[in-house]
Amino acid sequence: MRRLVDLVAILIIVVLGLSFAMLNTEVTHLNYYFGSIRTPLSLLLIAALFVGAVLGALSTVGLLLRQRAEIARLRRRSKVEHKVLSEHGKLPLGGTSS
Repeated sequence: MRRLVDLVAILIIVVLGLSFAMLNTEVTHLNYYFGSIRTPLSLLLIAALFVGAVLGALSTVGLLLRQRAEIARLRRRSKVEHKVLSEHGKLPLGGTSS
């Protein structure tokens, strides 16, 4: 059932994309730093969307790497603390009661 829903969703996205491309066939002149090109508007918009998605994904790479390093550090620390507790028995966690 899940595969069927995924297939229908992909089919809808493809149909919407194709209809979008057919509605935006006007040729657009794009000037950029190293020259200029003439391309259909739909292709230009899809390229801009793709570049934006790639840049967005790349912006999260640094965050993910920092999080993975922190997780690894905390796991190492947890293993050391677990080893200390297992070697010395249970240690008191708080203040003393009178």
